[in-house]
Amino acid sequence: MLIGLGLGLHIALSSLAIGLVIGLFAAFATVSRRLWLRTLVRVYVAFLRNQPPLLLIFFVFFVLPRIGIRFGREESVIAALGLYAGAQITEVFRAALTNIPKGISEAGLAIGLTPSRTNVFVILPVMFRNAVPALGNTFISIFKDTSLAAGIAVTELTWQSRKISTDSFAVLESWIAACLLYVAACLLIAQFLLFIERHLRIP
Repeated sequence: MLIGLGLGLHIALSSLAIGLVIGLFAAFATVSRRLWLRTLVRVYVAFLRNQPPLLLIFFVFFVLPRIGIRFGREESVIAALGLYAGAQITEVFRAALTNIPKGISEAGLAIGLTPSRTNVFVILPVMFRNAVPALGNTFISIFKDTSLAAGIAVTELTWQSRKISTDSFAVLESWIAACLLYVAACLLIAQFLLFIERHLRIP
């Protein structure tokens, strides 16, 4: 079960990394002057946020091979949850971005930075600091969604618990242990993210 828990954390971290990259570029696209780019991001966010993650996993694993795009079981879950996380994180970053006072970017330009350098060295750190609490909630949510990987026989914690309960008939013990492991992992993640939030907080 601990091996399954570790695999679930690996899937969640990999999905979050994909989601962060997508969310970062998509959030800046939402404030772009190009209408087609803003529209494309809105469609992506609206479509992905309103899909059940399990359906996305099934789509990547069962449907994409029909058009020649094949992933392994773990990779299918990472890709599906990464796309789903990207839609969630886009909204997190967009909210953090729109809450940054305009004077901050103007100050960056005033000291001679180009618009791209202003975004990287001035806007991005402030945006990330504002987004940390919501990013923590998103990561915990994605970690819990890794239990859906059992639907395509990925050997994470939920799959391991089901296998133990089937093989040994220790149904009560295996599922209680799984619940406790999920709670412990989520609490540790929350404490770690709280530490990061405090570290980044401006005195």
